Amino acid sequence: MFCNPLNLDNPILIQVLGICSALAVTSQLKPAIVMGLAVTVITAFSNVIISLIRNTIPNRIRIVVQLVVVAALVTIVSQILKAFAYDVSVQLSVYVGLIITNCILMGRLEAFAMMNKPWPSFLDGVGNGLGYAMILVIVGAFREFFGRGSLLGFQIIPDACYDFGYVNNGMMTMPAMALILVGCVIWVHRAYFYKEK
Repeated sequence: MFCNPLNLDNPILIQVLGICSALAVTSQLKPAIVMGLAVTVITAFSNVIISLIRNTIPNRIRIVVQLVVVAALVTIVSQILKAFAYDVSVQLSVYVGLIITNCILMGRLEAFAMMNKPWPSFLDGVGNGLGYAMILVIVGAFREFFGRGSLLGFQIIPDACYDFGYVNNGMMTMPAMALILVGCVIWVHRAYFYKEK
């Protein structure tokens, strides 16, 4: 429930869900962390809210109710980001708003929160959000380190390396590299767990 999405049932690695934002916001580590935390918070609390009201939601409008709950939480998170982390909010631009349609989030609401109590639903939301965030952080760290020579905006590769001819890999800052890196992470993950079985 909580631990499975961090390894065996990771929503990006196993179900290949939510990769659009994984590709879009991972050119630097900071927006990747913020996006991962935003999705985690929204997934956890939307799971709890839907779990609490699941028995009162008419079946034919359940998706609409889920979208309204998620949209309200996304709006709150977006306003908090604009108030306290405006620079990151600008970097994330429309992608925070697109959390409303995130496959991971809607999938967990439909598959888990609609059938379980609030506490297990909360743990499921946190686990899936952190599983998603983990992949964003890995890809964001690789892309920023090799593409810019920094992490979280701090220069990591010393100037001496540049003096000896080291050059940042400009391809790492391009969206295509995010897709390649996510593919590599999926390959390593599946190879490892396939060997385990």
